[in-house]
Amino acid sequence: MGEGHSKSHASELPPLLPKPWREINWGDNRSVLQFVKNYKPHVEGQHIRILLYGPAGAGKSSFINSVQSILRGRMYTQALADNIGHDSFTKRYTTYKIQKEDPQSFYPFVFSDIMGLEPIKGVDVDDVKLALKGRVMDGYRFNPESKLSEDDQFYNNSPDDNDKVHVLVCVVPANTVSQMNYKIVRKIRDIRMEASALDIPQVAIVTKIDEACPEIKEDLQNVYKVKYMKEKMEQISIQVGIPMKSIFPVKNYHDEINLNSDIDSLILSAMTHIITAGEDHVNFKKNQSGCSGTCA
Repeated sequence: MGEGHSKSHASELPPLLPKPWREINWGDNRSVLQFVKNYKPHVEGQHIRILLYGPAGAGKSSFINSVQSILRGRMYTQALADNIGHDSFTKRYTTYKIQKEDPQSFYPFVFSDIMGLEPIKGVDVDDVKLALKGRVMDGYRFNPESKLSEDDQFYNNSPDDNDKVHVLVCVVPANTVSQMNYKIVRKIRDIRMEASALDIPQVAIVTKIDEACPEIKEDLQNVYKVKYMKEKMEQISIQVGIPMKSIFPVKNYHDEINLNSDIDSLILSAMTHIITAGEDHVNFKKNQSGCSGTCA
């Protein structure tokens, strides 16, 4: 069973707060959808690379598919996801571009999907660090026993700005937060330290929120009213060090056959923050390089 409400916990705390602790614009997603669709980096030819990482089975690939579905206006599956196994389903470093209505045009942000973190096996932390720097080429098959070597054909010796990661997104399932293995937590912290050294902004996506709370399963709009969910987000913040303002609960599309406005609202809220963080990072790096040698 998952880590949903216990009867004793539910009796100690009111299941719903009188008002949401975070505001979100439910129902009308037109403006935020247009922001995502119309986003264009200030730097010509630049795209925002979003690297997803986290425990195996957390929903990284499903999040990519959910974003694609919203932008395409229909259910869409490109990143393969697994609903049965507990090991990582993703084995290769894969970049997903999202096509616009024009078949020759793509949105100026891409997702990089990697093998999941596991206590013993899973993706090698050093490989994730190399990916942050743009050193891992598309198609590289992860080997839990050893990291990518410089003489490997998938090692990028000359990464450009578009190869490097601009936003690091940690994907964590809400229904197993308290049970997350300490070795996985340590790996997440290790990766975060490297990203911080590279000035890469970091966001956390909390998935499977409907499996963690019956009140949320009944009505997604309860997500910021359920005290239990806020506690789970605070727990993630304490465990891995990502501030609450950068943690976003979402429900990925799973068994739905049609788009749902409330699911879209949560995912678009997260995507807006991710894109903005990536844009700020690109501009910061550009200003740094432009200032080099001229700023005292």
